[in-house]
Amino acid sequence: MVLSVFINSIKSEEELRAIVGSPSELVKNKVINYLDRNCIDFISQSPFLVMSTTDDLGYCDASPRGDKPGFVLVINEKQLIIPERPGNKRIDSLRNILLNPRVGLLFFIPGLGETLRVNGTAAIVKDEGLLKKMAVGDKIPLLGIGIEVEECFIHCAKAFKRSGLWEPNTWADKKVLPSASKMLFEHAKPSNSSIEIIQKRLEEGYTKRLY
Repeated sequence: MVLSVFINSIKSEEELRAIVGSPSELVKNKVINYLDRNCIDFISQSPFLVMSTTDDLGYCDASPRGDKPGFVLVINEKQLIIPERPGNKRIDSLRNILLNPRVGLLFFIPGLGETLRVNGTAAIVKDEGLLKKMAVGDKIPLLGIGIEVEECFIHCAKAFKRSGLWEPNTWADKKVLPSASKMLFEHAKPSNSSIEIIQKRLEEGYTKRLY
């Protein structure tokens, strides 16, 4: 049995507010329930987002989605759709959406510290007419994740300022970065394989199976 080190923790919002404080009027009033021209412009320039989902028991997942800027199709001020490109077939997000359709999106634009948060209700879309609008060349996405927008708001850049994420001079040398192939090999412990074989499979997927 592992003893928790998190015994001294916050138990109520009142206790939390006493430490953190309350948001300003600007922060409280910045949330809108539709995609205005500013949100649409932000999404059109975003090549990357993170989508959070939760299953019916409350287990969470956060999944990256990315493509050329504008890959997310804005249908109107209340609806958008994210193409589902080929992946590892775990379909964690899609399975969660079937159990609990509430989702949260965080849109990024490289070099910009502020992010756009969009919350809403999702559906897994197989409408060919919509999917064709998100094709890359002759590759039509397998499915789409349609979002009924409920909340939108801009998020400040403090996390990016603190992390220096967009500042190349803060980046570590690639030689010391974690190796995905090594992690996969040590976590999955595949038989008749090696780090080199897994690395080759990853590189092949990145070059031949993006769409």
